[in-house]
Amino acid sequence: MNIVFLLAFAYMLGSIPTAVWVSQKFFGIDIREHGSGNAGATNTFRILGKNAGIAVMIIDMLKGFVAVKLAYLSLYPHNDTSSAFTNLQVALGLLAVIGHIFPLFAGFKGGKGIATLFGMILGIQWVVALCLVGVFLIMLTLTKYVSLSSITASIAFPVLLLFIFKGQEPSYMLFAIATALLVVLTHHKNIQRLLTGNESKVKLKKRKDRNNI
Repeated sequence: MNIVFLLAFAYMLGSIPTAVWVSQKFFGIDIREHGSGNAGATNTFRILGKNAGIAVMIIDMLKGFVAVKLAYLSLYPHNDTSSAFTNLQVALGLLAVIGHIFPLFAGFKGGKGIATLFGMILGIQWVVALCLVGVFLIMLTLTKYVSLSSITASIAFPVLLLFIFKGQEPSYMLFAIATALLVVLTHHKNIQRLLTGNESKVKLKKRKDRNNI
């Protein structure tokens, strides 16, 4: 299938504004006007509750996962060790993440792309993705900060590829480094709040007072 079409479709897939549509359809609000203002799973958890948050997170993950798998529709040999195939997977996944951050269907104002990014990594190298989940959960359990957990997991991504999962394609390694930088940049406000002690902690138990808006 035409590569340009696949790349365009990956961006369109990422542009599906899950949190915005869920908040508007089932809660009568625009999630971007509440909480942190981000159209992502974390803000959905805080504002709309656990069920809506889980639904948004799963769908956003699937956007990245499916985008990567579009590579199998290309004319490249379907070989996970092929440089061309890996490069295409990275490009498709990256466009899905960009689509999530700057969604065509929601005025180019989306979320931070963490769930979509994770789905992308899961589609390319599931073992690495599970390791990052472990890093995220450990940090979340210790600190209760979702933002800090996301930042830590993103930084762990290139570190794992460099020291444990060696022999990666240069494009994939560069993507991992760029990902860590992107997550840090998109969380600059969270970092400021962390430094001043004003960042909100997540309660791992159900918050009943957030379910009605």
